[in-house]
Amino acid sequence: MATRRGTVLLVTTAVLAGPVLSACTSADPTDEVRDTAQAFLADWSGGDTAGAAARTDDEALATTLLDQTATDLPGATLAADLGDVSVDTDEGSTATATWTATWDLAAAPDWTYQATLDLTRDGESDSWTVTAEPTLVHPELAQGQHLQLTRTLPDRAAITDATGAPLFSPTEVVNVGVDTAQVTDLPALAAGLSAATGVSAEEITADVQAAPSGQFVPVITLRRPDFEAIRAQVFDLPGAVFPTDTRLLAPSPRFGAALLGRVGAATAEVLEETTGDDDQPLYAEGDQLGLSGLQRAYQEQLAGTAGFSVAVISLDTATGDTGRVVDTVDPVPGTPVQTPLVPAVQNAADAAVAGQALATHLVVVRPGTGEVLAVSSNEAATAANALSGQFPPGSSMKTMTATALLSAGTVTPDTAVACPGTTVVDGREFENEDEFDLGTVPFTEAFAQSCNTTFIQQGLTLPDDALSAAAASYGVGTDWQLPVGVFSGTVPATSTGTTKAADAIGQGEVLMSPAQMALVAAGIASGTPAAPVEVVGAEPAGAAPAGPGQAVLDQLRPMMREVVLSGTATALADQGEVYGKTGTAEFGTNTPPDSHGWFVGYQLGGPQGDLAFAVLVEAGQSSSVAVGVADAFLSNLAT
Repeated sequence: MATRRGTVLLVTTAVLAGPVLSACTSADPTDEVRDTAQAFLADWSGGDTAGAAARTDDEALATTLLDQTATDLPGATLAADLGDVSVDTDEGSTATATWTATWDLAAAPDWTYQATLDLTRDGESDSWTVTAEPTLVHPELAQGQHLQLTRTLPDRAAITDATGAPLFSPTEVVNVGVDTAQVTDLPALAAGLSAATGVSAEEITADVQAAPSGQFVPVITLRRPDFEAIRAQVFDLPGAVFPTDTRLLAPSPRFGAALLGRVGAATAEVLEETTGDDDQPLYAEGDQLGLSGLQRAYQEQLAGTAGFSVAVISLDTATGDTGRVVDTVDPVPGTPVQTPLVPAVQNAADAAVAGQALATHLVVVRPGTGEVLAVSSNEAATAANALSGQFPPGSSMKTMTATALLSAGTVTPDTAVACPGTTVVDGREFENEDEFDLGTVPFTEAFAQSCNTTFIQQGLTLPDDALSAAAASYGVGTDWQLPVGVFSGTVPATSTGTTKAADAIGQGEVLMSPAQMALVAAGIASGTPAAPVEVVGAEPAGAAPAGPGQAVLDQLRPMMREVVLSGTATALADQGEVYGKTGTAEFGTNTPPDSHGWFVGYQLGGPQGDLAFAVLVEAGQSSSVAVGVADAFLSNLAT
């Protein structure tokens, strides 16, 4: 403003000095009016409310108006487009400027309206100022009023199964918590709630002590059946309260958790409320809402677009004014996301892993399509590890080592190979389980009995990159582009010596996820390996792997069948036409080392059609425990 006023003063002085410039005072002021209006709008839309207010005839009132608008439209940003400017030709000291306001509202569509600025010429400074009045914010705003924005959320769209049926549905939950005003013995209350819920007593105590009297302090939210199981332990604790609620939940707590993700407590509140608050604004991003998996990846599509209404309402709350709506936009519902999950398969997998005390994962894939039919982890497991975990695959890797050997023509299923109890590579001794020694046997038998020494000796004859190439033919190492990431595995192409030997039996530097091992099994079953599919109709996760070729698969499949018929997985012999490979994968620094248990395989012509799957029992110590999970899974499918 100082610069503008200085300029005007210079002009005034020039007028007094001589008549030559007198025409300037009577010249058309439209440009100056336009500049003033534009500067005001630029300051306001740029967030400089103080600068904008200083361009008005009542800085204090303008500041109040603009600050109130920022409060009324939290998180919104203004784009202002100046339109026509009109100067009163009779008076020459008043003008109007039309402009278009476009508010980028948080978590709602843009709000656009036409407005007008009134301007006056200051007689003393001969400069133009914007008239500070409520209509500069909105044409229907009057003194003593403000805007009230109310967002309206659409129904959240469903994540569906392979048939299009919703997987998440409104489910009654019980919010176990504390009413701080009713607490009589906090240590006893915290101990009782902790014993029943598993939430630490220290955490409960700290939360209650930090809360004001009479406030509800949440401890845990449980499905109704889970609450009923602990009701007797908690219901009579003084201070404990149990308000009910409804949440969008999957059929069971662990149902497809790694893939589907969850709708967190904050999200459930957002689904039901129409206005936000400081602690949980409606426009929070997916991570703030407690979202994960597909719920997070497709948050925008599932949530749809919020609608809103804007009302003019009295600043005096005592008037009981409910407001007068000046604009409204209806919400737009979200669009469903369809997964290839098959509930019968998922439920069978969930029941199978639930029988294990150790962390256990089971991933099921449709051969030929790569569709993920089930992703299951039990309560002891970190669910994400089913898809993105990185584990040594142990002898389940021999499916790929055998692929490399058969592709190279080094052996055939009938080739006689040595299976000594131990073998030494560069001074390091490798052994079979319990150092079993088969002597010389057909390659198929060495595979079925999981003879480490055979695969190490034969694997060392291959080019250094042969194992990596064989694995890649099933998609291992591919950078899958998926909404929920899958670790596709890593097999070094440059390993030599003892590392190369260890890689051949799934140790060394080889790492896999259960999901990728299921994809390998699916590629063997179908002969046409496919990229994984987590969402029906989504962009492909990558190019389909080339596969090792039909001739190799024709030799490998009977070898995998023999594992079930006479080898290390005979417990599955009565489960129909099942093919597979067991694996025991050492890890850690204990002596003797701990081991993960694996089973990787497929079933043809089962109750749910052809299925490929991988089972991992973390620290299971033996592949037999993974075979047991696979057996339970296939039995569950048959019932």
